[in-house]
Amino acid sequence: MNDATPLDSASRETAAATALGHSACPHDCPSTCALEVELLSHNRIGRVRGDAGNSYTAGVICAKVARYSERIHHPERLLKPLIRSGAKGEGQWKEASFDAALDLIAEKFEQAEAKFGSETVWLNYYAGTMGLVQRDGVHRLRHAKRYSNQFDSFCTNMAWTGFAMGAGAMRGSDPREMAQSDCVVIWGTNAVSTQVNVMTHAMRARKQRGAKIVVIDIYDTPTMKQADIKVLLKPGTDGAFACAVMHVLFREGLADREYLNKFSDDPAGLESHLQDKTPEWAEAICGVPVVEIEAFARLVGTTKRTFFRLGYGFTRQRNGAVNMHAALSLAVVTGSYQYEGGGAFHSNSDLFRLDKSLLEGRKYFDPGLRWLDQSKIGRVLTGDAEALDGGPPVTAMLVQNTNPANVAPEQRKVIEGLKREDLFLAVHEQFMTDTAKLADVILPATMFLEHDDIYRGGGHQHIVLGPKLVDAPEGPKPNHYVIEELGKRLGVSDRDGFGMSEREHIDIMLKKRGLGDFDSFKAEKWADVQVDFETAHFLNGFGHKDGKYRFRPDWTGTPAANRPPRRMGPQGPVAQLPEFPDHVELIESADDAHPFRLATSPSRSFLNSTFAETSSSKAKEKRPELLIHPDDAAQLWIADGDKVRLGNSRGDLAMPARLDAGQRRGVVIHEGLWPNSAFEAGEGINTLTGADSCAPYGGTAFHDTSVWVKKV
Repeated sequence: MNDATPLDSASRETAAATALGHSACPHDCPSTCALEVELLSHNRIGRVRGDAGNSYTAGVICAKVARYSERIHHPERLLKPLIRSGAKGEGQWKEASFDAALDLIAEKFEQAEAKFGSETVWLNYYAGTMGLVQRDGVHRLRHAKRYSNQFDSFCTNMAWTGFAMGAGAMRGSDPREMAQSDCVVIWGTNAVSTQVNVMTHAMRARKQRGAKIVVIDIYDTPTMKQADIKVLLKPGTDGAFACAVMHVLFREGLADREYLNKFSDDPAGLESHLQDKTPEWAEAICGVPVVEIEAFARLVGTTKRTFFRLGYGFTRQRNGAVNMHAALSLAVVTGSYQYEGGGAFHSNSDLFRLDKSLLEGRKYFDPGLRWLDQSKIGRVLTGDAEALDGGPPVTAMLVQNTNPANVAPEQRKVIEGLKREDLFLAVHEQFMTDTAKLADVILPATMFLEHDDIYRGGGHQHIVLGPKLVDAPEGPKPNHYVIEELGKRLGVSDRDGFGMSEREHIDIMLKKRGLGDFDSFKAEKWADVQVDFETAHFLNGFGHKDGKYRFRPDWTGTPAANRPPRRMGPQGPVAQLPEFPDHVELIESADDAHPFRLATSPSRSFLNSTFAETSSSKAKEKRPELLIHPDDAAQLWIADGDKVRLGNSRGDLAMPARLDAGQRRGVVIHEGLWPNSAFEAGEGINTLTGADSCAPYGGTAFHDTSVWVKKV
């Protein structure tokens, strides 16, 4: 089932004979696995394994990280700073020293600032590493120099917002409790491919307790293939399904009324609202037959130890906040939070409380400066006045930890903007990505085993240290080094937070949290910061001031981690958000011109655009394909392997079709992310996705796109 499994006896003997280092997986995944790394020399690693001593990782990691030696020792890794010598995108470069490259970046930033003011500079970053020092230290330079602020909207917005609207906090039942469950509902996440540890604990419950595993998703993923019960939805219809389930729970006396009266705001109002949200109503929307809706309701209504593991699929839909809130409400209606192995979980982000104020230079943060929405990078760079938030054009950029030319929506606008001759673009990268190809200056970057950092796992409860374990090749430098050196050249190195090493920043965060310092923490490897059972299960009250779960959320007034700054205000069509859990047609619906709904789902061997450079991952994924239902294909005279073209008003692209009956008719799936160059015209799948803001707190709906499909 899992891509990687605990060590067998032969592997343990090999590991025992090899020096081992301990670290954390740095990639954009909630699991943040604790790792054991074979150290073959001062600059070379062998196999990477999950650390069996960590109670969440439990010795299991995904295969792509287990093969990390293939990536860190890749022959195409960037090793020298490069300066563009031809036209943008032509691939003509000249090598330079790191100092010369940094000097040029600083010079161009100063020239841009002199002409347009400091907000013309955008330090564009995201989650290529989840290490706090190497990821978030970029803000220290941003704030000290008064460069444009960035509103993060790629990943978490709709899911976190929907959860916070109901629970009032971003925490939940201990995810390790899945092993104590009698029913595990995996909803909106393909855990086998993207969070393998979820399956570790769910399968333990099945093996030891006979637990049922239910998977709710929009196609027959590797996770759904492991399920006892499959619930196949149409994209963006989770709310309809959840409401019908709650309708049955109330109708058949399976709602825990005593719990509801104690812990929720308006259970009577919810029950009244659900009167017409029948299984028949929901079937017409979500495609799940009445009998399956009722069977699922009876299962979760009679199984007290039901654990709802809610994933990031909710954050890929325009109505994702509403859908997450509706799905979360099931755990409250059933009262499953009262039981070990019950309740709901999405993220433990509230638990970690590491103080990053010095690291990020929060002393110099000015929320009144303009905010650039990372999802709207194409609009920003092509001069859209609204996207520019009243400020000047962006004429100088540094990109770290992200690959917007490939991962951002409205790709044609993104590429058009990045190709502007009046835009100076510096990219700090490990490989020649689609974004790096369009740079004026490329700086080679270290990988996680070559620098110090510290991590926190939103999918569990551990803070994990990632100390430097091997020397980098000559050339690459950490993100921290680049920010420090630019700070010197740009005249802010005397500001608080500058002039410190990675370890010094980690020391400060750990000491303020009461977790010792770098050296003492290194001996422990991680800290388990799980709160007690009553707090995790909200038995002392939910996170709102009155301790009540909100069936009637305040969609624009509730605090949440992703809430836009005051200058931006609520986002998207907030007036259409419902009073109670419901289905709302905020999605990009199919129509006569675009009869298919496209989801750009994650593949098993890539992680966003990472690992698309390794030969083993490419071999496993083979080629970009479009999964289409055989009945839909027959109507279009499409056979398996035929080239098809799909498109909408944003663009179009071609790829082979793969006939698959694992999704509802009218739904097509593309798994990625493949580099743009993997497609025949050099344009990637995000050519088709939109950048419009989702209600109420922003975000990008990568799995919510309507398209036409034609045989070529």
